[in-house]
Amino acid sequence: MNQATDEYDVIVLGAGPVGENLADRTRAAGLSTVIVEHELVGGECSYWACIPSKALLRPVLARAEARHVPGLRQAVDGPLVAADVLAHRDEEVGDWKDDGQISWLESVGIDLVRGHGRLVGPRRVAVTPAVGPDGADGADASGGEERILTARHAVAVCTGTGAALPDLPGIAEVRPWTSREATSSGTVPKRLIIIGGGVVASEMATAWNGLGSRVTVLVRGSGLLGRIEPFAGELVAETLKEAGVEIRTGTSVKGLARPGGAEGPVTVTLESGERLEADEVLFATGRTPHTADLGLETVGLEPGGWLTVDETCRVRDVTDGWLYAAGDVNRKALLTHQGKYQARIAGAAIGARARGAGRLDTGRWGEYATTADEAAVPQVVFTDPEVAAVGLTAEQAEAEGRNIRVVDYDMGHVEGAVLYADGYRGRARMVVDLDRGHPIGVTFVGPGVSELLHSATVAVAGEIPIERLWHAVPSFPTISEVWLRLLETYRG
Repeated sequence: MNQATDEYDVIVLGAGPVGENLADRTRAAGLSTVIVEHELVGGECSYWACIPSKALLRPVLARAEARHVPGLRQAVDGPLVAADVLAHRDEEVGDWKDDGQISWLESVGIDLVRGHGRLVGPRRVAVTPAVGPDGADGADASGGEERILTARHAVAVCTGTGAALPDLPGIAEVRPWTSREATSSGTVPKRLIIIGGGVVASEMATAWNGLGSRVTVLVRGSGLLGRIEPFAGELVAETLKEAGVEIRTGTSVKGLARPGGAEGPVTVTLESGERLEADEVLFATGRTPHTADLGLETVGLEPGGWLTVDETCRVRDVTDGWLYAAGDVNRKALLTHQGKYQARIAGAAIGARARGAGRLDTGRWGEYATTADEAAVPQVVFTDPEVAAVGLTAEQAEAEGRNIRVVDYDMGHVEGAVLYADGYRGRARMVVDLDRGHPIGVTFVGPGVSELLHSATVAVAGEIPIERLWHAVPSFPTISEVWLRLLETYRG
C-alpha cells in the first residue's frame, strides 16, 4: 500500500472542545498543528452532551421557575410543545453537521484529517479514513489510503470518553439508551427508566419528565448526586418526586429484555425479581476512556485505560515526554470546562518546551500547572433546583484531614431569592479551612444559582481570605446576597 507522509509540530487526536482548545494554543504558539477526528468536529459536548442536554432542559426549567412567579403561573400551566423543544435542540447542534466547526479550524490555520488515528510508535500516528456513523465524511487528501503523520514535538490524546455499560444479560439485544440517545432522540418515550443517580441521570430525568415521559429512576446507592453535598441530591429528588418521577434507591438491575423486538417495550428485571416495563431504558452508569484502539501498546502503555499525567498533562512513563493527554482521558475532572482548562495549559506547555524554555513553573497555581483540577473544580447540574458547586465538600475536606468549619444558610431567607420565586427552596454551604482562613468549597442549590458559581470559583481558586471577602459587597436585592449571609453566619 502506498502511504502519504506528513510532518507537523503537533498532532492532536480528537476534535472535541479539548482538542480544539489545545490545537488553538499550539497554533497560537507558532506550531504547525493537525487534528485527527473520525466523527464530528466539535465532539461529544457539542452534539451529544452539554449543548443538546441544556437545550432540552432550558424550557423545562424556565416553566418550573415561571410557575413560582405571581401573575405568570397561570400562563404556563399547559404542557410543553415537545416538537418545538426537539426542533430547537436540533438547531443548537447544527442538525449534527460540523460545517461551522470546520470553518473555525480553517480560520485559525489548524489542519484536519478525517479518520481514526492510532499511534504506531513515538511521535507517529497512522490515520485510517472512515465514514463516521453520524455522517461525517471520512475522505481525506490521500484518496482513501492510510496516512502516516509525524510530530516534531508532541502528540496530544484528547479522545474523551464513552458511556460505560454494565455486563448484564440481555443488554446487547435491548440496545439501551446511553447519554447520546438520551440527548438526541427525536421522540418522547411514554415511559422511561433511568438507571443511575449521577448528573446525567438527574438531568435527563428532569428533561424527559418535563417533556411528558413517565420517568422511573433506579439508583443503586442511597440517593442522587452522591459526589456533591448530600442536601443537593435530596432537594433535587424532592422536586422530581413532586413532578411525578418515581425514584427507587438501593436498587440493582440483574437483566433486561425486549421481547417484541426493536420497537417493543423493554422489561427490566431487578435483583429482587420484580419486573418493570418501559418504552426505553437509559443507562447513566459512568464513563470509560476512548483509549482501547489508540496504539498505546506501541509506546509502552496499556490500551483501554486512563492516562496518568503530570501537572502539564504530559503522560507519565513515556520516554522523552512527547505524549500528552487532556480532558476526560486523564480522569482528573470529567467536565468540558476542566478539559478546556487542561488543554490551554497543555498547549502552552507544549509551545514553551518547543521554544526550548527551561524549567516550567509547575508549582501550585503556576502558569503551567492544572492546579484547579484538584483544588477548584466547578460544576453545575441543570436540574430543578439547580446545583452549583466548586472545590471540596465537607466530607472530602475531612477525609483530607483538614481543620474546617462548615457554614450553612437557607437561601429562601435571602431577599433576592424571595423576589425571584414564591416559596424559593434552596441552601448554601461554605467550607472554610480554618488553618488557611479561606473557603475551600462552596455549594449552592436553588433556582438560578448557576450564575452565582463563578464568584465562588474565584474565591476558592484565589484563596481569598474571609476577612477580604467581607469587603466584597453584594448588590441588593440579589440572590448573591447569600454571600453576605454566609459570612455573617461565619462571624457569628
